[in-house]
Amino acid sequence: MNIYTLFDFANLFFAGILAGIEVGIHYGVGAPPKVLSEKSQLQLRQAMSFKLRVLVPVFFLLTTLSAITITVLHGVSPGFWFRCAGLLAALTWIVLRVIGTVPINKASHTWDVDAPPKNWRSLVERAEMFHIYGTWAAIALFAFFLIAIALMQP
Repeated sequence: MNIYTLFDFANLFFAGILAGIEVGIHYGVGAPPKVLSEKSQLQLRQAMSFKLRVLVPVFFLLTTLSAITITVLHGVSPGFWFRCAGLLAALTWIVLRVIGTVPINKASHTWDVDAPPKNWRSLVERAEMFHIYGTWAAIALFAFFLIAIALMQP
């Protein structure tokens, strides 16, 4: 096993975990809380945000660093354009998070669950709109790097 294979594996591993986290959060946990009471929804949102505020950025950082590394290491070998598309998907993911979800998640940490802001639902719905696009950016990121690796195989 050479260094290229190790970085390729690391990239697919981290990108797959990131995509899995995103899919699990959005499609697994996204809709069910709406059947909970307002207070329970807010408590769940706060707890998830606190728990994931380190985990998700760590996997994103590892995914991005490994993506840049393999793009540089492999150069213009087969799959180059898919690696570039994967990097663009990573950039898209971070922009969507910084603009759309991080500010609302951060603000929700200070919300009083017994007296939330009047517009909390609209803020959460706005964040969810960004989250769905971010989820698909993470899926695309994983798929593009998977295709790039497949194209390099003899």
